[in-house]
Amino acid sequence: MRPRTGHLDGLERVTYRLDQTFLYHYSGPIQTLRHRLRVVPPAQHGPTTLVTSRLTIDGAEVHRRRWRDGAGNTVVRVGAERVEEYVRFSYTATLARQRDGAAVLLDRAALGDPRWRRPTALTAPSEPLRALALASSPSGDAPWDRLSGLALADHLNQAAYDALAYEWGVTGVRTTAHEALALGRGVCQDSAHLMLALCRIRGLPARYVSGHLVGQGGTHAWVEVLVPSADGRAVEAVGYDPCNGRRTGAGHVTVATGRDYRDVPPTSGTYVGSAAGRLTTTRDLVVLDAA
Repeated sequence: MRPRTGHLDGLERVTYRLDQTFLYHYSGPIQTLRHRLRVVPPAQHGPTTLVTSRLTIDGAEVHRRRWRDGAGNTVVRVGAERVEEYVRFSYTATLARQRDGAAVLLDRAALGDPRWRRPTALTAPSEPLRALALASSPSGDAPWDRLSGLALADHLNQAAYDALAYEWGVTGVRTTAHEALALGRGVCQDSAHLMLALCRIRGLPARYVSGHLVGQGGTHAWVEVLVPSADGRAVEAVGYDPCNGRRTGAGHVTVATGRDYRDVPPTSGTYVGSAAGRLTTTRDLVVLDAA
């Protein structure tokens, strides 16, 4: 299902509530749990502000530490020496967005940052990817100025949207952009990786975004293309949602950015023991108030 949230874009302000849980249930006791969570949105991401934020953990005695990774994302590291049966991570937040809020601005050095230009294992080029990227107008070569960069991003976003039919369960977190293109089906993560691969082939800096979309049951993924800001003094990160064939809007809430999915999984970790683990998740992003 591809939700439509365009009705929110014309509103002056939108307030959201985010509730998310990750429940790990084990068939027996485990030891030395080491876990990482990337679930906390940035304090400010363009027009969206994090108002309240709370992470609770139950099921085991844990220690935690919060830090920022190289892309500025909030990472919560959690450790437990022993878990008897389960551990549950529950996150809740409220966020507010202003229609005329600030753009997502970065330092000018971001245009040359190799993290946003070089292919990764999940976005590696192939001949079919090159053919799709080069078939997209406008023609030209990097470096791209603001107008030509946005025009190219619009075309690549549409190309990625047209190339993949939305279907859950046919791809996974290890599916590459080339594999998704060959299959012709996938989910938001695959669409994001496909657009990233196309951007990087054309020399257009771009990054993967992990976040949420109003009306969608799980987490969402999209792309931010980096172009010079309107005044030329900074770099603007402009959001594109290739899964839905549009630019991002008021229905999108950013949590983390990276080179691809592997940089920003919402939950990941390790433990010692032979017990099997089972993960159950819930997520709800609702509009509390809008005007």
